[in-house]
Amino acid sequence: VFYEGYHELAYLHPDRFTPDARVAEALAPGGEPYFILRFAQLNAHHDVGRSGITAAVAGRLVEALRPHGRVYVTAERELEPELEPYRIRIDPQDMHSALAHAHLYVGDSQTMAAEAAVLGTPSLRFNDFVGEIGYLEELEHRYGLTRGIRTDAPEQLYEAVRAWLAHDDLKGEWARRRRRMLDEKVDLTEFLLRFIARYPASAREAIGSNGAAARVPSEGAVPAEGVALAAGAG
Repeated sequence: VFYEGYHELAYLHPDRFTPDARVAEALAPGGEPYFILRFAQLNAHHDVGRSGITAAVAGRLVEALRPHGRVYVTAERELEPELEPYRIRIDPQDMHSALAHAHLYVGDSQTMAAEAAVLGTPSLRFNDFVGEIGYLEELEHRYGLTRGIRTDAPEQLYEAVRAWLAHDDLKGEWARRRRRMLDEKVDLTEFLLRFIARYPASAREAIGSNGAAARVPSEGAVPAEGVALAAGAG
């Protein structure tokens, strides 16, 4: 069974999630810009031989961002002493609100890059998976909501940061790009609720679509009209 959307929209679609502006105000009073850096552990089986943001790259990013606003780091790994003061200290359930209001996200996590993208936050991902994960490639090349740079090109990362910081309406531009994406994708939670409510008829209709992606119906039926039900997030 296929659906036209991303797993992240099951919990971050605007019909399911409203960012809490109080989280942003606590992080950067008065609407000051702030930036979120994410450093993943990259120690899972599928991460073998892959790398992401090193301490040296992290230091360069902090240096580039600090003159433009507050810098916050969320990390799975232990941080170097010079980076520890930037660690974000919020309730984990507030992380998506923080991400939604951030001026820019840079990280080596696939999932958080996608979350930032569907929330309309400019998203830069820096790791050795770039070019290999289909839904992130679509978010990049179809919607322009994220950009991936491999670890053998750190200067490209720094240049992208500088270019995006110089944009005079970065968040406004991303809001427009996000709107286009939302217009073309389903609210996954609604899709699943309708699919389950009408099962097994909904499954027969979807199977009869010859692999085309289903969209959320307006009246409760689940017509089958491209991402597999078991695919999407990576």
